[in-house]
Amino acid sequence: MSLLVLAFGSALRLADGASDEKVISVYSPVANYSLSLVERDGMDYVSLLEILEPLGEVSSRVDGQNWRLRFKGTDGVFRNGSARVHVHGRNIDLPAPFLLDNARGLVPVDSLVGVLPAWLGVPVVFHSAARRLFIREGGTTYSAQLGSGTSLKLVLNFTSPVNPKIATEPGKLRMTFTRDPVIASGPPTVSFNTTSISSASFVESNGAAEITITGAVPLLASFGNDGRTITIAPAPSAAPARQTATLIPPANSPPQAAPPTAATGSTAAAPQLAPSQPVFAVIDPSHGGTETGATLSNTLLEKDVTLAFARQLRQEFVSKGFSQLLVRDQDITLTTDQRAMAANAARPALYISIHASLDGKGARLYTPLLFATAEDNGLFVAWDHAQTSFLESSQLAAVSIAAELGKGLPTRIIPAALRPLGNIVAPAVALEIAPRNGAIADLTATDYQQQVAASVVAGIAAVRDRLGAGR
Repeated sequence: MSLLVLAFGSALRLADGASDEKVISVYSPVANYSLSLVERDGMDYVSLLEILEPLGEVSSRVDGQNWRLRFKGTDGVFRNGSARVHVHGRNIDLPAPFLLDNARGLVPVDSLVGVLPAWLGVPVVFHSAARRLFIREGGTTYSAQLGSGTSLKLVLNFTSPVNPKIATEPGKLRMTFTRDPVIASGPPTVSFNTTSISSASFVESNGAAEITITGAVPLLASFGNDGRTITIAPAPSAAPARQTATLIPPANSPPQAAPPTAATGSTAAAPQLAPSQPVFAVIDPSHGGTETGATLSNTLLEKDVTLAFARQLRQEFVSKGFSQLLVRDQDITLTTDQRAMAANAARPALYISIHASLDGKGARLYTPLLFATAEDNGLFVAWDHAQTSFLESSQLAAVSIAAELGKGLPTRIIPAALRPLGNIVAPAVALEIAPRNGAIADLTATDYQQQVAASVVAGIAAVRDRLGAGR
C-alpha cells in the first residue's frame, strides 16, 4: 500500500470561469464565486464592488473624481488615478492606480490582500499566479490510498464533499476543482509503484485547481459518500478510450450492468444505470461539465440550475413513493447518446430531461418530434426511431404534468426534435423551467423548485397506471 496525504480548502464556488478569459475565484465562509478580470495598462483589475457584494451589504457612489464605497458601515474613498486609498481611517497604498470606469471602481487584483482586510477584519490569502483568493483560509484534508492486486484502485477520501469536473484522455484522468478551493500541502507530484496508476499531480491556474491521475490504461472515476470519496480505477477492457468523460453512480447507488445490445447506430460509450430493482423515473439534468448550457448570469449557469432542480425532483419522487435515478449527480460531460443509453438500461416508466431558461415565464414541456429519416432493420428499431412506440404515452405524461403546473404557472406543451427524447424507449418529456415573474432568483429559490417539482410528480402520479410499471 502507498499512502498520500494532501490538504484541500473546503467551500463551494457559485460559477465557473470560462477557459478563454481571466478569472479570479473567491472562497469565504459566506460565499464562493468567480469574477472576470479586465486588463488595463498591462495589469489585471477587478471590480471591488463585485468582490464585496456576495460578502455583505455594500453600496457605492461617484463624487466627482472620487469613488465612495460603504461596506457594512465602513467607508472608503478612492480617487481616480491615485495609488493611495483611504479606508476606515487609514491610508492604503496600491500597486497600481485605482481606476473609475463608468461608475465601476476597479482595483488591481494584487491589491486585494491589502484592501479587503480593512473592511473584513480577517486575514486574506491570495495565490497570485493562479488568481485564487482565500478569506479565512482553511483546509480540508483527504487521503489517497492505492490498492494493488486484481482490484487496483486509488481511493481519495475527503473530509468534506467535493464536486470536480472529470475528463479522460488516453493515459490520464483529470479532476478540475472549479467549485472547491483545493490547496496542496504536499509535493505537486506523487508517484506510485504501478503502471496502471502511476502518479497523481496537482496544479492550480486561472481560478481553479486540477489533479491529474496518470496511468497506462484508461481510467474511470466514481463518487461515493455524498461526494466525500472519489475512486479511480482502470476502465473495463471493453470501454472505449476516446470518451471524454464517464459517469459511474455514487457508491450507494444500485450496482451496474452492461447496457442491452441494440442496432441503434450509436457508438458513444454510455454511463450505465442498470438498477437491481425496477425504476419508475429517470431524471436527466441537462448539460454538465464542459457543456455549461446557457449563461444565466455572471454567477449562474444552466447546468447548475438543472442539477439542483433534478435533486429537488428526486426528493419529491421519493417522498411520494416513486423509485428514481439521476443520469448525472455530478458536474460531468455526457453526450445525448450516453444519456439515452443510460436511461434505456434502467428500463423506466418515465424519462424526464431538465432544462432552464430566462426566456418567458413559468414552464415549457417538450414532447418528442420524430422525422421519417431512418429505416427499421428487421427486429431492430433505428436509433432515431426508438421513441416511436411511446409517443402517445409521452404526450399523455406531458398533458398531465402541464395540467398540474398550469394551476400556478404559465405552461406550454411544444413538440420538438430535442435529443435524446427520440432515442428513449419509454415515455419521455423535457421540462424547461423559467422564472415565475422574470426574476432570475426564482431559478435558485427553494420554494419555486419545490412548487414545480410537486406539480410534476402530481401530474405523473395521476397517470402512473397508464404509463406502465417499467420495462
